[in-house]
Amino acid sequence: MSDLIDAVRQGADGRTLAACPLPEAYRAIHLRRQDERLFDGESERDVRRTLHLGDVPMPEIAPDEVLVAVMASAVNYNTVWSAMYHPISGFRFLQQFGRQGGWAARHDRDYQVIGSDAAGVVVRVGSAVRHWTPGDHVVVNPPYIDEQDPAAQQDGMLTNSMLAWGFEINFGAFGEFCVVRASQLLRKPAHLSWAEAACNTLCLGTAYRMLISDRGARIKMGDIVLVWGAAGGLGAYAVQLVRQAGGMAVGTVSSPDKVELLERLGCHLVVDRNEVGMHEGAAGSSSSWKALGSIIRRRLGEDPHVAFEHVGQATFDTSVNVIRRGGAVVTCGSSSGYQHHYDNRYLWMKLKRVIGSHGANIQEAWEANRLLNLGLVVPTLSTVYRFEETPEATRSVQLNQHEGKVGLLVLADDDEQGIEDRDLRERVGEDRLRLFREHAGAKVPTA
Repeated sequence: MSDLIDAVRQGADGRTLAACPLPEAYRAIHLRRQDERLFDGESERDVRRTLHLGDVPMPEIAPDEVLVAVMASAVNYNTVWSAMYHPISGFRFLQQFGRQGGWAARHDRDYQVIGSDAAGVVVRVGSAVRHWTPGDHVVVNPPYIDEQDPAAQQDGMLTNSMLAWGFEINFGAFGEFCVVRASQLLRKPAHLSWAEAACNTLCLGTAYRMLISDRGARIKMGDIVLVWGAAGGLGAYAVQLVRQAGGMAVGTVSSPDKVELLERLGCHLVVDRNEVGMHEGAAGSSSSWKALGSIIRRRLGEDPHVAFEHVGQATFDTSVNVIRRGGAVVTCGSSSGYQHHYDNRYLWMKLKRVIGSHGANIQEAWEANRLLNLGLVVPTLSTVYRFEETPEATRSVQLNQHEGKVGLLVLADDDEQGIEDRDLRERVGEDRLRLFREHAGAKVPTA
């Protein structure tokens, strides 16, 4: 173990961290280019076969970049896609990015350190970085944008070369260190542990842009919002945002044991998909969306204004059909399949809208992080794995065996480490902060 890692774990100040030499290599969970064809001809793409723990070389940081010692991370579904090499190998992204030359060329290697959520300590800053210094406690917003593209002045997500850090580029969150642009950083909420802080940024920022931002659905007080997969990583943040905005959240679940969890989280209505004939992974029929609409009208009195979509093929038709005249479907993904089929008459004749959304720009991420700092939104961390268990953690997400977010301890020793503001934590409430862990049985590692 390096002197720098020891100093980080001991809570050394910024001057001490800056004086410690960088190690030549660091431990990371990474993919290998040689595994690209591993699953050819196989129906089962078990991600545990492609996620490798080992040493990788320490990259040089660019003038606008920051090196962060990763205390904790979290698993997102893009990690599953990466490890399956499906629908496309991430090494194709690295090749394409590397062709730009300059600093981008570093990313095209025969390994890729993946992971798009991280909380940690700044240990180095590039010569052009102004707002961050060694010793700062930070979380990372995944969008990696071209700040010199004119579109960045309007919305960083509209830049032509916007990439997902740890998915479409290298040196991501699943390592003892990660490389990020300074424009990706946010202050870590002081009342959260490292593990709690690491699990929010990607999903909370995405949900914020989809629902609250003027680039999304722009929900308002009284709006009814249908949230698919409401007990999952994205959906659980959506439920909280709807509630805080004065709306009414209708959460869907795939099993009855999640109903109480979502009621405690703030759902006005929870619907088990199986009860309306929408079994997990299978598309619903006309009778199923009509049954869902009937339940919502009977319990809440109206049809939904907005459908919060990320499931895709299995639910998109229902979303288009069940929202009210003039309503909106806002979508950020398609975990059940990208080919959506729906009767377009329900869209154009009832003046409905489909809004595409992707990630969150840094201002949106800052606003979402502010809600965490105020205690208005809480982490959805349900299970915490040790770093060495990353393949098993990712497999649990692949099989949808999780609720909320699955966390990883990297340099942190346990899931309590990193809490700085105990007074704020007490005001927010330990029961709220640990809601998902208590429901999941709290698989918490010991030191």
